[in-house]
Amino acid sequence: MKPCDESIKETIALAEKMLKAADKGDAVREDSGCGVLYGILRDSAFKIKKLAETERDAHIRKGWWKD
Repeated sequence: MKPCDESIKETIALAEKMLKAADKGDAVREDSGCGVLYGILRDSAFKIKKLAETERDAHIRKGWWKD
């Protein structure tokens, strides 16, 4: 796998980890400030993941993406 593709793959994994952290934090939060924090984390993770997946799909269409 090319280094640029590996970076995209790592970014998708990081976004998924962010989503899990947001879910875990939201489940145990005790005030609304934490709710805002985890909401922003979740929203950011969705945006990052979507951008990375779009870039991955572009690399696949170009024939660059090799697993």
